[in-house]
Amino acid sequence: MNRSRWHLRVGSIVFAWLTALVVIAIVHRSVPASGWLLIHLLGLGAAGNAILIWSRHFADALLRRPPDSSRAGQACALAAFNLGAVAVVAGMVLSFWPAVLAGGIAVASVALAHAVTLVRQLRSALPSRFGDTVRYYVAAAALLSIGAGLGVAMANSTLPGALHDRFVIAHAAVNLFGFVGLTVLGTLVTLWPTMLRTRMADGVEVAARRGLPGLVGGLTVAASGAVAGSPVVTATGALAYLAATLYVLWPHLDEFRRKRPGSFATLSVLCGVVWLVGSLSYAVVAFATAPTWPALLDRAGPLTVAVLAGFLVQVLLGALSYLTTIVVGGRAASIAATTELERGAPWRLAVANFALLLCVLPTPSLLRVAASVLVVTSYAAFLPLLARAVWRARRLRETPSTPGPPPSGPPVRQRLGVAAAGLAVVVLTAAAAVAADPSATGVATAPSASVPATGQTTRVEVRIEGMRYVPDNISVPAGNRLEVTLVNSGSDHHDLVLSSGTRTGRLAPGEQAVLDAGVIGADLDGWCSIAGHRQMGMTMSVRADGIHHPGHHETAPQSIAGDDVARSLTTRPGPGFNPRDAALAAATPAHRITLTVTETTREVSPGITQRQWTFGGSAPGPTLRGKVGDVFEVTLVNDGTIGHSIDFHAGALAPDVPMRTIRPGERLVYRFTATRAGVWMYHCSTMPMSVHIANGMFGAVIIDPPDLAAVDREYLLVQSEYYLGPPGGEVDAAKVVADKPDLVVFNGYANQYDHAPLTARTGERVRIWVLAAGPNRGSSFHVVGGQFDTVWSEGDYRLRPGPGGAQALGLSAAQGGFVELSFDQPGRYPFVTHAMVDAERGAHGIIEVTGHSG
Repeated sequence: MNRSRWHLRVGSIVFAWLTALVVIAIVHRSVPASGWLLIHLLGLGAAGNAILIWSRHFADALLRRPPDSSRAGQACALAAFNLGAVAVVAGMVLSFWPAVLAGGIAVASVALAHAVTLVRQLRSALPSRFGDTVRYYVAAAALLSIGAGLGVAMANSTLPGALHDRFVIAHAAVNLFGFVGLTVLGTLVTLWPTMLRTRMADGVEVAARRGLPGLVGGLTVAASGAVAGSPVVTATGALAYLAATLYVLWPHLDEFRRKRPGSFATLSVLCGVVWLVGSLSYAVVAFATAPTWPALLDRAGPLTVAVLAGFLVQVLLGALSYLTTIVVGGRAASIAATTELERGAPWRLAVANFALLLCVLPTPSLLRVAASVLVVTSYAAFLPLLARAVWRARRLRETPSTPGPPPSGPPVRQRLGVAAAGLAVVVLTAAAAVAADPSATGVATAPSASVPATGQTTRVEVRIEGMRYVPDNISVPAGNRLEVTLVNSGSDHHDLVLSSGTRTGRLAPGEQAVLDAGVIGADLDGWCSIAGHRQMGMTMSVRADGIHHPGHHETAPQSIAGDDVARSLTTRPGPGFNPRDAALAAATPAHRITLTVTETTREVSPGITQRQWTFGGSAPGPTLRGKVGDVFEVTLVNDGTIGHSIDFHAGALAPDVPMRTIRPGERLVYRFTATRAGVWMYHCSTMPMSVHIANGMFGAVIIDPPDLAAVDREYLLVQSEYYLGPPGGEVDAAKVVADKPDLVVFNGYANQYDHAPLTARTGERVRIWVLAAGPNRGSSFHVVGGQFDTVWSEGDYRLRPGPGGAQALGLSAAQGGFVELSFDQPGRYPFVTHAMVDAERGAHGIIEVTGHSG
């Protein structure tokens, strides 16, 4: 098989992985473990295949060895590698660790075999000027086998959670900066000047030879520091790797000065290398200043996006663009392929890089989502262009070559104009996102003064410490302009709103902003606008010295009135009503799930809507069920606009790392082993916890008692309260503090099982699990007309079948249990919490019992 046909065939493998990547990126919200999939479809699938294919090609060329004419060995290795990669992906998606283990072994074995082959070629070849590049490939392949081993260990549910988080950083470092990074840096020795069509700079080979030990050494230190959980050691290794990278790249600057990149291929590779250096610089600073390992994990989030989307994707697309034009055939085919791949190149590069900046910088959530769509669009456009380039090249493969220089591309001014158009798209998208959520960016207008301006400015620094502004009382001479520098020294997002209407944007921990409050002519109040924070004490006052009249205050949106609530409770739901299925599924052995925090406006009672913070789009969140000894791995993804966390009562482990608050756009992995049976609550533990729970962030984990008997029907009822804010708005935190709920409900909707009753038949044994999620109220669960012969509460049986019976299951907030009963007569049996005022607020339903079938 000739070279062109071989590379086009194996290149289709890379194309297939990239296509799968784009598909998952588009539908990621409906795909489990989508974040993991995106990373590994790109890094393991697309990049892994490309590196194995082209490193072998370059090794043959640099060592002046003829390629295997049949290429049977390479074909078998690629087949084994892809079978292994597919097994890893399938095993992770299906939570089947043996498949991950088998796939990981296959990937590592192919990588080691690749390294051994390259070592043998080095030893048997004549001395080569560029033999050091092949040594980069050997080191990269060896590191892939180590990275695969770390990945397999991470997928094992028995790995302790703390060790898992450390392995994540080590695994990413070894694979991204080792396997991918070393391959790229080694290939650039010869590929970069070739792509630029210029002479190789002096000292490139020497820098590559001397830099390799520094790269491997720095990577070893960084990975070791990660496994040990030491931010200082990890940062030291990252610094050494960064220094070695700069040393290797420095001689290439001479090539850049002599011949500026102008094609998509060269510009894409250049942008990728810039992102690599920038990401490493960020890692050094962020890791070195991280006071604890959890803090380092929080700071590693933006690094993943920058390295993958900024460095890896752009280097991969740039290299594929150039190499495709080389292997398609004759001169006419190459020119045709180049023409296709250059279509819209400046626009695509500008959109990708400027939008990616918005993704990694601390921008509002809506802006990051819009920017990520632009990034995916600009990268996805490469695939149809690549397919068309290959198609056109094949049609022109037999066309005779004509002498002369290759056709020049568009003039520089035209390319800059197209790039400017790409930048304009990003700017307009950002402006639209800001317009959709101006409060998140601090857009406000300074108030007009009610006293003559003095021309003086009072400048004050206010720090956020915990849930307090320090200082929280500011005196300003009347008529002075006030500028407040707000510094977020806390651990969550906060802002500052003044009663005059001016405000900052929401600040992440460590950020600061300057608020121009305008000329102060009256006393002002200030507070944090994030739900619940004001009630937790995040308030401040601005006093206008010399003025004694009261200041004007912003009127808060009115919460839903009591008459509207009462009217709703006697109204039937509309035609779109969809009750939550209370039937409880049996326990399953697989417990690897992704819970995505989303902000969703939902109806909670007929005609009443609230904007809830949810786990997985519903309140309560998804129900998990297992048995004692099961291991649960939950990936929490924060797609909200403020910080959130999660606390599983079903696991017993130190809360510092798994229960930490993560910022919008971040994720964490929470692993625990269920060691005791119970109806366990899970909830957001970010302060104020009561507000986060009241606004929908709770759910149930059921761990079956070992002797649990079979029954005919099982239901789960999670009781909670609503403290209604304005229509379509968020929770009224003041009502939460005052413990004045508007609604008390089962499974998230008032009286829903009055309108869609639970069902049973006479003689059937029915088990009803109940969790009192609160945040404040307990439950006294009772079935009108029924008697319980079995009561199980907080891990133990309180009643077994016998002469005795029970009328209620009494639970305090966050407690759970179950009752069992059967019905002798058909009828409609109401169930309530026997705290009757709460039953009348919506904690009410019906069990509709019919006669025996047949």
